[in-house]
Amino acid sequence: MSDDKPIFSTRSAGEAFMVEPIDGGSGPGVLVLHSWWGLNDWTRDFCRRIADLGYTVISPDLLEGINASTEEEAERALAERSPDELSGLVMSSARTLRAVAQDPNAPIAVVGLSMGASMALWLAARLPKEVAGAVVFYGTQSIDFDNATASFQGHFGDADHMVSEEDRVVTESFLRLGDNDTDFHVYPGAKHWFMEAGDNFDPEAAELAFDRMANFLAGTLR
Repeated sequence: MSDDKPIFSTRSAGEAFMVEPIDGGSGPGVLVLHSWWGLNDWTRDFCRRIADLGYTVISPDLLEGINASTEEEAERALAERSPDELSGLVMSSARTLRAVAQDPNAPIAVVGLSMGASMALWLAARLPKEVAGAVVFYGTQSIDFDNATASFQGHFGDADHMVSEEDRVVTESFLRLGDNDTDFHVYPGAKHWFMEAGDNFDPEAAELAFDRMANFLAGTLR
C-alpha cells in the first residue's frame, strides 16, 4: 500500500489528507476534491489507489471534518462553507501539492467528484499554468475555459438525478469552445455517485471509469 501521511494544515485555513507512492518517494501531483459526503473513508481509499499508481496525492477537507450520511446533512454542511473559503482552500492545496510533488515546477492533475468536480473544472480555468489535466465525475461548470490549457476527462451516468444530459452537454461544449482536449464518457444505467460507496455504487462502471482515469493521468503527467 502507499505511504499515508497524517492530516496536515495547508497554507489556507483547512486541513488535507496526503498519501505518497508505495516506494516512499514523491510522484507527480494529483489533487483529489471529494463530493459533499466529505473526506471520508472511501475518499481516503480512493486517494490510496491513485497513489499506488505512482502519484503524490492530496485531498483537502472541504467540509471541515463533516462526513455526511444523508443528502440533507450534506447540503447543510456545504451551505455553511462560503465560496471564498472553498476556493481559497482548493487553490492553496493545489500549490501545496506542487511544492511536495516530485517536480515542484511541474503542473498537477486534479480529480473531482460531484461538487468537487465543479471545483476541479473551476481550478483548471483559474490556474491554467499549474493544472495539466482534470478528471471529473458527475460534476459540471458553465464558465469560460478560454484560458485553460488542461486536458479534460469526464465520467457521467445516464441515470443521474442531479446532473442532466443538458448540463453535461453544456459543460462539454464550453470545454471544446476553449479548444481543450476533452473526452467525456457516459455509463448506461449509472447514477450520481456511482463511483462511491453507497446505494448508487455501480461496480462495473466504477472499475471502467477508474481504468480510464488511470490511463488519462499516465498520459497527462508522465
